[in-house]
Amino acid sequence: MAIALPVHVLSVLIWVGGMFFAYVCLRPVAGSVLEPPQRLTLWAGVFRRFFPLVWLAVLAILASGYWMVFKFGGFAAVPLYIHLMNGLGLLMMGIFFYVFFSPWKALARAVAEQRWPDGGAALARIRVAVGINTLIGLGVVGLATGGRYLF
Repeated sequence: MAIALPVHVLSVLIWVGGMFFAYVCLRPVAGSVLEPPQRLTLWAGVFRRFFPLVWLAVLAILASGYWMVFKFGGFAAVPLYIHLMNGLGLLMMGIFFYVFFSPWKALARAVAEQRWPDGGAALARIRVAVGINTLIGLGVVGLATGGRYLF
């Protein structure tokens, strides 16, 4: 538990914090000061660096989370908020897999081939998915920190 909990929390922090920063801080500024070729190239580079960290975070979250659940006796022994965190976390992972394997690949191809309208369409799909994932992630953090007081 002394290792699993910090690994879990730090992995969530990297993933959700990274999405929050990208969506709330970087996106509005990049959209207002950069032309499409520069903006799309920036995002392709940001995702190229961020997504490997998300893959590591996903693996660490799964391993540490299930380790902790089973140390407490399995899902039958943990409270409702842990079940909710698990379900929402799996939903977030599914959204990430969609982003990684569909619009992100399309964005990377479009930028490499300088097809800016196609890149813009892919980035728009990423923006919606990341916005949804950020909101879910913030909710999961709320459950993690306050769930035992709510349920």
